Order: sequence, then C-alpha cells, then structure tokens
Amino acid sequence: MLEEHYPFVAQPLPYEYDALLPVLDEETLHFHHDRHYQTYVDKLNATLADYPQLQQMSLTELLTSEDNILASLPEEARKSIHNNGGGVYNHQLYFDSMRSPAGQEPCGALEEALVRDFGSVRQWKEQISQAATGVFGSGWAWLVSDQDGTLMVLTTANQDVPDLKLYTSIFPIDVWEHAYYLQYQNRRPDYVEGWHKLIHWKKAGRRYEQVLCRLERAAGEAEKLQNDSRTTEANDR
Repeated sequence: MLEEHYPFVAQPLPYEYDALLPVLDEETLHFHHDRHYQTYVDKLNATLADYPQLQQMSLTELLTSEDNILASLPEEARKSIHNNGGGVYNHQLYFDSMRSPAGQEPCGALEEALVRDFGSVRQWKEQISQAATGVFGSGWAWLVSDQDGTLMVLTTANQDVPDLKLYTSIFPIDVWEHAYYLQYQNRRPDYVEGWHKLIHWKKAGRRYEQVLCRLERAAGEAEKLQNDSRTTEANDR
C-alpha cells in the first residue's frame, strides 16, 4: 500500500460503510473516506504531475526523503507533498486499522509488549485516550514501535506523520473533527472511547511482528559478522 507511486489511488474501505456501526455511521465514513481522504489523494497527484522526477517515488520515500530532489522544489510544492502526502499516509493506515466492533483484543507479542511498555493493556488504553482527547485542534494519536521494538504513544498535528525513519506505525486514531463531528459533534471523548472497539488487533499484531522480524534479522546478521571476525582472527594467528 505505502510502496505505490504516482498516480496514487484512494484505497477502498476494507469493509462496508455500515460495518463500523454503531461507533461510526455510514454518513461519517462516506464523508471522511470519499471526500476528505480522496481530496488528499487528488491534491498530492496534482502536485506530483508537475514533477516527473518524483513520480516513481513511493509514498514513504516522499515523506522521508531529504535528498536534493525535494530540497530543490519550491516551498509550495514541498508543503503540498508534506501535507497531502501525510494526509494520504495517515488516512490509509487509519481506515485499514479498523474492523467491525466484534470484541477483538490484543494477543501474542503485541499484547506482551503493551503490558511490558505500559504496565497493562488498560493503562495503554488510558494513555492513548488521554493523548487523543488532548490533541489541540486537529491531529492524530498513534501507537508506534521504535527500532528496538519498544511501544509508545505519540501525537502529531494536522497531517504530520511520525518520523518514519525512527518509528513503525502500528495504528493511528484520527481526531480531526471531520472524523467524528457528524455523529458526535464536540464529544471527542465519546468517539475515542468507541474507537477502541474498532481496533483491528490482528493487523496491528502483524505490523508489530514485522518489527520483531527485522530485529531478529539484524541480530542474526550481527552475530554472523561477529563469528566471521572471530574466524578471521583465528586464521591470522
């Protein structure tokens, strides 16, 4: 999903528009997905249309690149890629991280990490709920993993994304008003409480397992290098 390149396409919902009832209704999802998310996709494509040198870059590359290609762009274009690219990234992950409210709970390695890093799943829930309700204005609250597999809660403003070079996004909650206002008006805490019932914990668990797999591969490569070094030293004696 995140490795696609220009022209970007709004990903369809992985469920029906009424699948998230009663937490999120059809009107909210149509408004949020079909209009707001689609607008970010359209504006990102409109900006990239003028820059063929960027059109083979993935969404992740566009959001993390610090090379001269992006640095040489006009400020307006850089700002559009940051804001609209972030809007595409954030919304794709948000919609893909939910499912019908079926009482699913975290399990396996992700549950163990939540307990290890937050004290309990309940304490994690309290922390991310406080973060989400406490975002001033528009933004996001995130569950992320750092490069060592440690979980943490972050917030970002507007359509900013977590630093993708430092963190792997497990899932976000959108606390822009367009995510909930049609149904909840100004009752953001009620929306946040309901959102917990929608978390697709199996997908979240798979994302975290990818972090652990990278750690395991890195450890294996480091061990191999160490063994090769020892062998070389022994042969040189």
